[in-house]
Amino acid sequence: MYRIGDEQRRARLGRRHLLAPSAQAGSVVAVADAVVALHATDAATVYLSACARLTDPQVGAVERALYEDISLVRLLAMRNTLFTMSTDVAPLVDASNARAVATKERARLLKHLREDANGLDERWLADAERETLAALTDRGHATGSELSAAVPVLRTKITVFPGTKQEAVQGIASRVIRVLAADGRIRRDRPRGSWTSSQFRWTAAEPWPASDPADARAEVARRWLHSYGPATEADLKWWTGWGVRETRAALSSIGAEEVLLDNGAVGRVTSGDLATEPPPEPWAALLPGLDPSAMGWADRGFHMPSGHRASLFDRAGNIGPTVWWNGGIVGGWAQRGDGEVVWRLLSDIGRDASRIIEAQAARLSAWVGPARITPRFRTPLERELTA
Repeated sequence: MYRIGDEQRRARLGRRHLLAPSAQAGSVVAVADAVVALHATDAATVYLSACARLTDPQVGAVERALYEDISLVRLLAMRNTLFTMSTDVAPLVDASNARAVATKERARLLKHLREDANGLDERWLADAERETLAALTDRGHATGSELSAAVPVLRTKITVFPGTKQEAVQGIASRVIRVLAADGRIRRDRPRGSWTSSQFRWTAAEPWPASDPADARAEVARRWLHSYGPATEADLKWWTGWGVRETRAALSSIGAEEVLLDNGAVGRVTSGDLATEPPPEPWAALLPGLDPSAMGWADRGFHMPSGHRASLFDRAGNIGPTVWWNGGIVGGWAQRGDGEVVWRLLSDIGRDASRIIEAQAARLSAWVGPARITPRFRTPLERELTA
């Protein structure tokens, strides 16, 4: 079996994830496509991930793609997580992942409605959705609180998990909005405040055209494997959230080839993708929490020593801001209250590497400007650096 070692995997990551300076892209869409999709749970992550890979990092370029050209869109998809991707990739992700997520979201909400003492049902939800869409179409865009003010039914409260220790009274507005967004009938528009804000406005949208889920899974697998391969079947299953059967069928349909990895596992690459990747020039990067290069695999052993996990992950398994050197995670970074970008190495990589990292920290500070970034998922090292 052909062998692809860890060093070669790190070289591929530097080039294919557009992190080496010579590989950086000129457009935000090219960045998103290079990694298939950008994590978007934290609003700032999309900007930080994109600008780390752009030859000319600018907040305005990301905003234009999201809110003017609409060449990037956000979808609730893989692992029930919010991602940002290009409009070429979105229909594939919608068919292969997001439809199933939307179905579960609707079923969960209907279950809570039926359990509530008010006896709400599918008809009530359909009416609430119709009124919400009508108000949003009339206004053009609105925040959740603005929609609640305009649509009385959204001010309804329900009791969830009645009769249990988890019993609680919740407003229905965010749940209805979430279902509409999962169905693709509304999308996130410009937030209130700066680009780091998660208080999004909403606007009406058209659902993506239906396509065959198996074909969509095959194309998503092909794109993902080109960007993240060699990777194991377990890696693809974890990243997509598919079942074993769907994962294996997708790999089989694209003719993925087996290779041997340094840890003894069997990895996969796309058909014919066995050529040695020339190592890029020495490179460093400061990537945000939940960046795709850190979150792309279930097993990250080829680019992160296991001893770094305690400092760089929160208790739920979310990785925080990371410092990279030549394809490996070597430390973490944070932004202090006065705007200073600070970092700490967890691996000994030498003075020359530290100087390049320092230059990347200065580059980050320059384009971030007066904005202040606090990761949604805070890790031990990030908290220490900002204390």
